[in-house]
Amino acid sequence: MKFNIYKAAVLGAGVMGSAIAAHLANAGIPTLLLDIVPKELTPEEKAKNLTLDHPQVRNRLAANACAQLLKAKPAALYVPENIELITPGNLEDDLVKLSDADWIIEAVLERLDVKQALLEKVEKYRRPNAIVSTNTSGIPVNKICEKCSRELKQHFLGTHFFNPPRYMKLLEIIPNRETLPEVVEFMRAFCERSLGKGVVVCKDTPNFIANRIGTYGMFVTIRAMLELGLTVEEVDALTGPVMGRPKSASFRTLDMVGLDVLWHVAQNLRETLNDPAEKEVFTVPSFMEQMLANKWLGDKTGQGFYKKEKGKEALVLDYRTMEYRSKEKPRFASLELAKNIQDLPDKLKALAFGQDKGAQFVWRILKETLVYAANKLGEIADDVEAVDQAMKWGFNWTLGPFEVWDALGIAQVAERLRAEGAAVPAVVEQLLAEGHSSFYQKKDGDRYVYDPANKTFKPETIPEGVIFLTPLKEKGRAIKANSGASLIDLGDGVVCLEFHSKANSIGTDIIQMVKAAVKEVEEKYEGLVIGNYGQHFSVGANLMLLLMEAEEEEWDELDLAVREFQNANMALKYCRKPVVAAPHGMTVAGGCELCLHCHKMNAHAETYMGLVEVGVGLLPAGGGCKEMVFRAMEMMPPEDELRVGGINTPQPLINRVFQTIATAKVSTSGPEAKKLGFMRPDDKITMYRERVIGDAKKLVLQMAQNGFKPPRPRKIKALGASGYAALELAVYTMRWGNYISDHDALIAKKIAYVLTGGDATPGTEVSEQNLLDLEREGFLSLLGEPKTKERIRHMLATGKPLRN
Repeated sequence: MKFNIYKAAVLGAGVMGSAIAAHLANAGIPTLLLDIVPKELTPEEKAKNLTLDHPQVRNRLAANACAQLLKAKPAALYVPENIELITPGNLEDDLVKLSDADWIIEAVLERLDVKQALLEKVEKYRRPNAIVSTNTSGIPVNKICEKCSRELKQHFLGTHFFNPPRYMKLLEIIPNRETLPEVVEFMRAFCERSLGKGVVVCKDTPNFIANRIGTYGMFVTIRAMLELGLTVEEVDALTGPVMGRPKSASFRTLDMVGLDVLWHVAQNLRETLNDPAEKEVFTVPSFMEQMLANKWLGDKTGQGFYKKEKGKEALVLDYRTMEYRSKEKPRFASLELAKNIQDLPDKLKALAFGQDKGAQFVWRILKETLVYAANKLGEIADDVEAVDQAMKWGFNWTLGPFEVWDALGIAQVAERLRAEGAAVPAVVEQLLAEGHSSFYQKKDGDRYVYDPANKTFKPETIPEGVIFLTPLKEKGRAIKANSGASLIDLGDGVVCLEFHSKANSIGTDIIQMVKAAVKEVEEKYEGLVIGNYGQHFSVGANLMLLLMEAEEEEWDELDLAVREFQNANMALKYCRKPVVAAPHGMTVAGGCELCLHCHKMNAHAETYMGLVEVGVGLLPAGGGCKEMVFRAMEMMPPEDELRVGGINTPQPLINRVFQTIATAKVSTSGPEAKKLGFMRPDDKITMYRERVIGDAKKLVLQMAQNGFKPPRPRKIKALGASGYAALELAVYTMRWGNYISDHDALIAKKIAYVLTGGDATPGTEVSEQNLLDLEREGFLSLLGEPKTKERIRHMLATGKPLRN
């Protein structure tokens, strides 16, 4: 049986339901969003003389949810226009429209009776073979559908999205006992490819995988804090990035999620678990009960474990006195040692095997969480990999529980457990008895994971179309490499230029490799992909090196460095073989400029692209200004349609480019990068992060097979002095209104000078090289300004721009 999802319906327009609808809209899927019919009129509705029967009233809840989506921060929609794909309605008048839906998602109140009653209604209108799912976070899926027909059960499953759905990668899929295997497989593939989700198939057990282990770990952390006498800020210092966890660590994360949410999850576990000892773990401590009574729920109420005060540093809760106080710096020798270690497994060993109170705490929470995860294997999931992926994708852990077992050393952990009189999990004893020392093994560049049921190692699951670069390098597929980049053979005649400098900042090493890549590809290969698996594609130039050269007044060296970057980008643009950039995450400044010179882009949907040089007192000088001007001119009608003084002047287009660069606009998504002109309309966007490079490779091959030819050099007509005057007027207006500083105005005027062709007479044809020269001159002149150097120092020190 073949399934397709062309239309969807979400039942329940609360925070999760509306956010799921938004993400379906992001994927281009028209979605019906339904909620209950209000029982009372609002004052505004009464003022308009509306009645309860009016459609505006009956659809109010879903319509309001759509309105809130447009205001959501962080944004739920890739671009505001996606709201047009969501149709609000209600659960009485519009259930008949479910017959058009290929996927119906129930996201109503977390009560079994409510969900069952709604499914009974859905069954009357749903067409056969349409997939129905519940977004429950803990109610057994089998109970929810127990009153449904067999045909619906076969197409019913749990789809547990994590909040917010756009940004959280994990999607737990929970089949019921009668769900067809082909439905599970289709949904796994569809949600990966079309929604960008990391899918883990779970068993129908309380709170599934991620929330079960994550909540257990949270309560273990709280109990260890209380028993060892640690403070809230000490716990967060120990359970953040140093342990491979998010910056928000434990209690800042809990403030974001909401203490009430944790209470509800814990309550569900206490009600559904059978083991008394396990139930006891999820008992909420008395000080947290007091927080709940005080409505100290976290960010949603303005205070929780931390209390934010406008313009002041956040205060932290002293749970002994139930008063807020200033934060104190944690001081643990094990913590300081771990911070100075680069490798995460070694960090964990320093933390867990130290002697101070901080180390005792870390060992305690790691020991209990690792043992719990190992003991639940087989109950909540069938394989090691599913548990690890769930925790990495759902809780943003760098390493999953079984990867942490490996990092600490299974034999060493087991030995310490025995010494402390604790039971070693059966799966660990089995692994050690078979002579193995880890749950994961590497062989010939590929990773294998232990399968306890068959007592063998099986290949790691890699979704179709995913290309990882590290295994290829381990297999000897690196063609060239230096400290900043590698050129890797992807197979089928395509190579990948991978950046691996710090933050993928662009320096001499990467520039050299760009030129080498173009030469190698032109001589031996079909095409080139530029992509990597860093946290961000590239943050631009190495500011520290720029500042050092400027302080030493090495202007000739700086001029040469900028020329070299410009030349490398031009080599990409005029490469005789197709070049596709595969950006993701922050793709700013020089990283953006490099992408602008590639023939095509295949970007991740979460790509934040922009020319942000003004934030450090500079202008784009790697061809960014030039390329944005030339792209704007591509939007002009043919020459014979231009009318002097008419509406077809390029000035509005250049005005828009000027505004984009001078205000350092950064896209909030791949689709918005198209709106801002950084990507072309026919560039591609991939939802699943790990498929970006694979999709870029396919695009390269498609271009090569279609007889790719590089663009031909061309010239444009400069706006000249008249165009500059229009932009300069805008700068003066902004300065007069005190919206920008004198230094901002200086930078803006230099950008305007470049965009309009410098001193060129209006209408004079200028080449790309003319604009590149203007970029370089403007860049170097600004780099000599004391206030620019001040901005660079501030950015290096704080990571934030300075207005001076």
